[in-house]
Amino acid sequence: MNFELFIAKRIIGNKTYKSSVSAPIIKIGIAAIAIGIIVMLIAIATGLGLQQKIRDKVVAFNGHIDITNYDSNASDESQVPISTEQDFYPNFTSVQGIKHIQGVATKFAIIRTETDFEGVVVKGVGADYNWEYFKEFLVEGQLPDYTQKRNEEVLVSSYLANRLGFKVDDKFQTVFGEQLDKLPRIMNFEIVGIYNSGFQELDEKFLIADLRHIQRLNKWKTDQVGNFEVFIDDFSEIDEKSIEVYKAIPSDLNATSITRKYYTIFEWIKIFDNNTYGIIAIMIIVAGINMITALLVLILERTSMIGILKALGSSNWTIRKVFLYNASYLIGLGLLWGNLIGLGLLFAQKYFSLFPLNPDTYYVSTAPVYISLDYILLLNIGTFIACLLMLLIPSVIISKISPVKAIRFD
Repeated sequence: MNFELFIAKRIIGNKTYKSSVSAPIIKIGIAAIAIGIIVMLIAIATGLGLQQKIRDKVVAFNGHIDITNYDSNASDESQVPISTEQDFYPNFTSVQGIKHIQGVATKFAIIRTETDFEGVVVKGVGADYNWEYFKEFLVEGQLPDYTQKRNEEVLVSSYLANRLGFKVDDKFQTVFGEQLDKLPRIMNFEIVGIYNSGFQELDEKFLIADLRHIQRLNKWKTDQVGNFEVFIDDFSEIDEKSIEVYKAIPSDLNATSITRKYYTIFEWIKIFDNNTYGIIAIMIIVAGINMITALLVLILERTSMIGILKALGSSNWTIRKVFLYNASYLIGLGLLWGNLIGLGLLFAQKYFSLFPLNPDTYYVSTAPVYISLDYILLLNIGTFIACLLMLLIPSVIISKISPVKAIRFD
């Protein structure tokens, strides 16, 4: 390292925070970086968290891809059965990236109590059903077991339980009206578990029961189901996998992804991405402007020093690197504090749920957060580079400073 560069770093390093003019401006610049990274971390973590939570709730009730009969209507009730004697069941080996497939069926019913009644969709599931999502939703009791003989165990939502005054181990009657000219059929069920997905639009609708009850009511064979629910490994590939599944199944069957089935919901959550990108852009610009101001103040305060270094033979770029080096330290300091505070808030929300949300609007009762090292590193590196590139413009002022005038500058 040459002599003048060593002297410059010593001067700037020792006097940066001692000047009555530059000290508060530099602190404001560091604070702007810290606040910016806090806001960006919260925006990304909550945006991704909310998207994943809503997506997982929809997947829990429908799978990623729904295989139905072309003759089925658009209602929630299974009309035309599909045989389970298919090449793609129980293992969908012809398409890569599919982790599970299960046969289900649905049927409209009315829950009747002594004082009230409620319309529901009874979803019949079998021994192949994936309970991964409902394990997380379960709030009371246990999950039903449909691997043995047919039973009357059911899983109801806390929404229905609260409306009808149900609790675990309660028994109730369910009325199935198949045709207007025939008497309705009544079945007794027993509640073994209560779930709460937080997605009221689905919670108020579905009751989980044994698939064999639906087969018996519809007079189907034991190898017939209403539809197949397909689960994939990577949600980002859902559109491509939906097309592959459609091509792999018989021509009388149709495959529909949940992004198409619940188009409105998924278009709504895509808006979160635009909001997040906007927040990131604004925060980086604000932080960059504050750092530009701090650098300009440093340059003006060190005008005499710049003149001396130029008189000693230092190039403009050498002097600019000194100021950029010091600015990068200040940016790093802001990023450090911002990450400490931002990640602290995110972990507090993740484990203690400090900030609730209205489930009627956001489909979740508390603000979910998604914390990943990938986007944290990318955000920090991107912010650091963006701010440093913005500082290249004001550092050009150094090349405009005349050594003679600068030495006499007071």
